[in-house]
Amino acid sequence: MQSLVDLRTRIAAGRLDPAGAIRLAQDAIAARDPEIGAIVCGTPAPAISGDGPLAGIAVGIKDIIDTADLPTQMGSPIYAGWQPKADAAIVSRLRALGAVPLVKTTTSPFASHDPTATVNPRDHGHTPGGSSAGSAAAVAAGMVPLALGTQTGGSVIRPAAFCGVAAIKPSFRLLPTVGVKTFSWALDTLGLFGAGIRDIAHGLSLITDRPALDLDESAFAPCIGLCLQDFAAPADSDALAALQRAARAAEAAGARISDLALPSPLPEAWARHPIIQDFEGRQALAWEYAHHRARLSPELGAQLDAAQSLVAAQYDDARRSAHRARRVLKDVFGEVDVILTLSAPGRAPSGLGTTGDARFNRLWTLMGVPCVTVPVPGDGLPLGVQVIARFGDDGRALAVAGMIERALAA
Repeated sequence: MQSLVDLRTRIAAGRLDPAGAIRLAQDAIAARDPEIGAIVCGTPAPAISGDGPLAGIAVGIKDIIDTADLPTQMGSPIYAGWQPKADAAIVSRLRALGAVPLVKTTTSPFASHDPTATVNPRDHGHTPGGSSAGSAAAVAAGMVPLALGTQTGGSVIRPAAFCGVAAIKPSFRLLPTVGVKTFSWALDTLGLFGAGIRDIAHGLSLITDRPALDLDESAFAPCIGLCLQDFAAPADSDALAALQRAARAAEAAGARISDLALPSPLPEAWARHPIIQDFEGRQALAWEYAHHRARLSPELGAQLDAAQSLVAAQYDDARRSAHRARRVLKDVFGEVDVILTLSAPGRAPSGLGTTGDARFNRLWTLMGVPCVTVPVPGDGLPLGVQVIARFGDDGRALAVAGMIERALAA
């Protein structure tokens, strides 16, 4: 994989120039993407800035995020060839930092559940996850050092775990979603994929202009709540073993580990996440549903069909449930610094007919809190664990994730 931090270190030392770094990405895409299928389209002759803290960094942009120089096709034939006139706010910010939004990466249609044709770089017979399939796969295959995804249920954390890369779903609205196709305005969150925790921490700190997100807290001894999310149904034994391994590694590095069972308002909110998602999704995609129902992907079409029967009272009840759960979660974080839990129920499922299950992600998306996935080294397809911190404490989530990453590598 390409490391954002390593590339920038080489550029700063004069061992590589920004144009050369972009060529590395272009060469990797030409060599790897024909077998992976992570890229929708790219810029053959990109404008490369020699200035800025992200100069020379090629970025993959999930294809629901507007780009003025590349089509934004939403993973759907409805928008085939559609060309926005302006960049999304996040893309404008990347360009201002000197980065090159080099390619658009594959997405499930409108960031839904339907799989793409992208394969998992670790094993082509398995899904890379979704909906941010192309972004996770492009980073895992070493095509780009940084990629953007979005998460409404588990569409950043889960594919990152399946592909064996680091990723963060930051606190809700830390990154601007202006110019990003909406599915659920109460849930949609932009996220970052990178080779390791230091890469996503450095990228997020620069993009948000918050240097504190990239601090080394190696002397910090966190209190970690180990949470199985039993209400979400059991995980595979391999995933549970990876979680225990990460907990023991953190403990050996100085963390204090305690078992954590989430109090009652949180499981209830978890169960209502789909109501909020689908009630808003039917409104966000009302034009597509009314005018192009036959061209919607099978799973999304059926999902929106079912959503038509939801009523406002159900939505309001779900929102109240989420509000109660957020209040209680603040108390939980009065007892622990972070929560350590599963990133996915297990390894990436075989075949390309599914993007996997978001049941270990959707509560945290609903709560709006920062989530970081850490790959757990081992044999076979990748496994990941998820570090969760209180709302706005993204730096703490990244610092503890980095500690666990280092401890697992020791």
